[in-house]
Amino acid sequence: MTVQLRVYVPPHPLIKHWLAVARDAATPSVLFRSAITELGRWLTYEAAREWLPTEDITVQTPLDVCPGTVINPQVPVAVVPILRAGLGLLEGAQTVLPLASIYHLGLVRNEETLEASCYLNKLPDKFHPQTRVLITDPMLATGGSIMTAMAELTQRGVDPTLVRIVSVVAAPPALQKLNAAYSGLIVYTATIDETVNDKGFIIPGLGDAGDRIFGT
Repeated sequence: MTVQLRVYVPPHPLIKHWLAVARDAATPSVLFRSAITELGRWLTYEAAREWLPTEDITVQTPLDVCPGTVINPQVPVAVVPILRAGLGLLEGAQTVLPLASIYHLGLVRNEETLEASCYLNKLPDKFHPQTRVLITDPMLATGGSIMTAMAELTQRGVDPTLVRIVSVVAAPPALQKLNAAYSGLIVYTATIDETVNDKGFIIPGLGDAGDRIFGT
């Protein structure tokens, strides 16, 4: 059986609420930033389900001994925010994964060709093969940035099946490219919109996430 990309749109009321706030053009930058932080928190919470490595232990309660389950500290967890907009989701993601290592990846899109180029790369030369990697990128539009990020990660030993992508809005072009190149990859997004315009913006989308997060 062919393994394909899986895309989850969690039906959580808080995700729906903060998506609506983020979509609204009248939302001021400070509230938009809060909305993206909250989306980062709840989408990461959903992404961590059946993804974080666990181990069974025995604990002593005040009254008796009982079995327990904890996150396995021996398996590395990393978060890779795609700059600059991915920083908006990072704050929320860190509340769920406080011990994760953070590796910044700065990508900029050529407004004419829509191709992504890298201006900052803080990834290590090699990842442990069992590393869980969470990528934060609010907009999966044309797929240029996320495909560049995945290429950088996989050439450093990251297993695509252990990667989780957290986005706010995803569109078919990016999802189709990911599906063709990385079977077994899983995406968590607040919504999937229908199309991308000729300038590379998702419609209806939420505009330029980086500009709205940072007010610039």
